[in-house]
Formats: sequence, C-alpha cells, structure tokens
Amino acid sequence: MDVLSSLIGGFGDVLHPINLLWVLIGCLLGTAVGVMPGLGSSMAVALLLPVTFALEPTAAFIMFAGIYFGGLFGDSTMAILMNTPGQASAIASTFEGHAMARAGRAPQALATAAIGAFVGGFVASIIMVFLTPWLAAFSSSFGPAEYFALALFAFISTSSMLADSAIKGLLSLSLGLGISVIGIDGVSGAPRFTMGSALLFDGISLVVVTVAMLALAEVIYVACRERFDPTVRPIRPSGRPWLSRQEVKEAAPAWARGTAIGLPFGVIPAGGSELPTFLAFGLEKRLDGKRRPPRFGTGAIRGLAAPEAAGNATTGMSMGALLALGLPVSATAAIMLAAFRQYGIQPGPLMFERSGDLAWTLIASFFVAMIVLLVINMPFAALWAKLLLIPKPYLYAGISVFCGLGIYATSSSVADLLILLGIALVGFVMRVADYPLAPLIIGMVLGPLAETSLRDALMSAAGNPLTLVDGPIVTLIYLLMVAAIAFTIITRVRDHRAARHDANRAASDQIIL
Repeated sequence: MDVLSSLIGGFGDVLHPINLLWVLIGCLLGTAVGVMPGLGSSMAVALLLPVTFALEPTAAFIMFAGIYFGGLFGDSTMAILMNTPGQASAIASTFEGHAMARAGRAPQALATAAIGAFVGGFVASIIMVFLTPWLAAFSSSFGPAEYFALALFAFISTSSMLADSAIKGLLSLSLGLGISVIGIDGVSGAPRFTMGSALLFDGISLVVVTVAMLALAEVIYVACRERFDPTVRPIRPSGRPWLSRQEVKEAAPAWARGTAIGLPFGVIPAGGSELPTFLAFGLEKRLDGKRRPPRFGTGAIRGLAAPEAAGNATTGMSMGALLALGLPVSATAAIMLAAFRQYGIQPGPLMFERSGDLAWTLIASFFVAMIVLLVINMPFAALWAKLLLIPKPYLYAGISVFCGLGIYATSSSVADLLILLGIALVGFVMRVADYPLAPLIIGMVLGPLAETSLRDALMSAAGNPLTLVDGPIVTLIYLLMVAAIAFTIITRVRDHRAARHDANRAASDQIIL
C-alpha cells in the first residue's frame, strides 16, 4: 500500500496543469528530433539536456521523461517511413515496418509501432512501480566491492555486446574511462591528465561529452557523407491511422511476446534495447516459418509489433534500474544519470528516502508520457514526416548552433565550447571507424564509481584484493558477467561459422556453374 500511495502522490504532482504542459512539450520535442534524418533518440536526449537545466528539478525530469520516450517514437517513425532507423534499437523495426509502408500500409505500420511501444512501456512501468523499491532495498546491502563488481559487469558486457569487434568496444570504453579521470584527484589532490592547464582541473563535464559525442559528432558525420539521395521523398501516410480488429488480433500475441522478452533486459547492462528487439524479431520470424504461406518479407505486422514492444519494455525497466541501483544500462540512461547529477541527485538505494517525492513523480510521469505519445503520434505521423522537408544545411547548422548555445548556457565557459568541438571531432572519427559510442559514455559515467568503490574496498581490507570477490552478491555478479561473456563468444562463433558455411556453399555453387 505504501507503494500505491506513493504512486498516487506522484500522479497528483504530475497531473498539475503546468507539469502536464512540460510532459507534452517534452514528448513533442523528443519526437520531433527523433524523426529527423540521421538523428535519433539518444541525440534527442543529449541535445535537449541543457534545456532542462533552466527548470526546477521536478519539472525538468518530467519534461525529460517525455523527451526520452518521445525520441524512441521518432526512431520508429523514421524506420518505417524512410527505412532509416534513428537508433540501432529501431533496426529490427525496419524489416517488416518499411515493407508495410511500401505496400501502402504506412498508417497501419505507424499505428502498430505506437501501440506496441505503448504496451511494452506501460507494462514495464507497472512492473517498475513494484520492482524499483525492492531493488532499492536490495541494493542497500551493497558495499564498495559489490558496486565495483556491478560497474565492471557494465563495462565488460556493454563493450563486448555493442560492437562487432570486442576490441573496438574495449577501446571505446578505455577512452571514456580516460576522460573520467581528468582533473584533480579527490583523494590525493593531485592533478591527473590536465597537461598543466587550469581549465581541466575540474575535469570534463559529462554533459559536454554526451552532447559532443551523441549530437554534434553525429551532425558532422551525417553532413559529411551523401547518405540520402535527394530524389528520395518520404512515403506519405494515407488512409486510416488505426488498426482493424483483425490486425489487432494478429499483432496482440507479438506485443505480448515482445514485452516479455524486453523486460529482463531493462536491468541487465547489455547496452540497451538493441539485443531484445532482434531477439523478439527472430522469435516471430521462426514462428512465421511454420505458417503456410509465411508472411515475413511482405510486411508482416507481427514482425513490427514484437520489436517495438520489446524495445520500449526494456527502456521502461531500465529507468527502474537507474533509479534503484544508479546503474545506466544504455547510453541514453547514462545521459539521464548525468541530468540527475547536474541537480546534485544521486540515483540509487537512498534516492527513495532522500528524494522520494521526485522519484515517484518521475515514475508517474512515465505513464502520462506513454498516453500523451500514443495520442499525438497516431494522428500526427504525417506531420512528423514533413519535418524531412527542412533543407539539410539549415537543419544541421541549426542543431550545431543549438549544441553550442546549450553548453555555453550551462557553464558560461568558452573553454567548454572548444572541448565540445574537440570531442565532437573525436566522435566523428569513431563513427567513421565504426566504434560504438555507448561504452565510452558508460565508461565515463561509471568510471568514478568504479574507482571510488575499488579504493574504498581495498582500504577497508588493508589492501587485500580478495575482498573484491568476497560475498554472495559479488560472486553472483561475477557469475553473470562470465555468462554474458560466454553468451557473446558463442553467438559470435556461431555467426562466424554460419557465414563461412554460406561462403563455402556459394563458392561450390559457382564452381559447379
């Protein structure tokens, strides 16, 4: 009952007219940025992060919730209309979603995505209401060794799962860890990696890094390559923007299965919703193979419904992990953590005691944001498509200026603008070389936590390193980490063997011909 009464109190705050306005503004802004070509939900969150700092904490995080989920809706809209996913988590939606659009069923595809995202996110939010306080109570038994193990788990699993090459993932992670230790050491007071510059004594702001890597670097990357054919025009949605009874009956099982697949990934540091969306799509494709005739490849509604539900179920649950454990399981969640820290709030076991009103208001805003997004995305999909008509030079120049203004407004430092540009150029090189950015962001966010936990654990044990593997929770975390690594290795070996088998078969067929 305490949970329900706290949630009701959160709804009382979020349903205040001014807070409802912030939810609406956040949803509109997040979706508008998410549907722009080459951008996406992570960039929407990074780009609009400085905007929220002008508000008081409750209003800022209510607006941020709308931006967070609105960006995900935008990713799916682009994936369906233009076959251009704004984020890797929307790739699985392009396969059958864009096929539906090409077949003249774009409104039905957009409705399927909107309802699937609503179902997955809403179910995840309900579970999060009851799970998050339990996670917070459980995590209160964590000590320095447990937090170090948890951070190490996030480092290893994220860097190994998000890149085709584990080496690239680890290098990206190392760069993030390197950036996180720049500045004055809080224990010894010694400057580290400052190159003698007083401008770096306070370190490099996480906000600067996220905006540079996920926003400005992406703009430079897209602007420097001819990714889009200027003769291509978006598919114009026409017809009914809702589903018939038969279509709902067809999609409902896929929504349920996708939600079930996505939920556990919200508390596993596996890089976000990329993996569960592909797992959900793969399951539906295997089930479709038993049909006569199979429908995949022609615009099967289940092939779109499942990954959409899975992605938003993961996103919803990841917010519970962030609030209760202080653990960001994706790059976007890491940016949310940066926003909390900007206000002097540390998500984790004590958040529900020290900032309980804010935590429950934020949770309640997730439910409201889901409903608002469903309402504004069902009838206004055609409006979002018209944003693609903005000339790209004006679009990208405006985004770049907005990045600079946002950073300067938060720090009033020209040095931060120079750092922003420098890190953006590094991010551009990483995008060109296909290095993942999420390990870098997570490395920078969790780097200080890992360092502090490691020091505290060793100091409390008089320098005995065995304290890092002592205890049932630590053992469980390391076992999960080993399982994640083994799963990644087995998957990579299986994919490599399958690719080699296909290549050998193609070569033998060529010889026969």
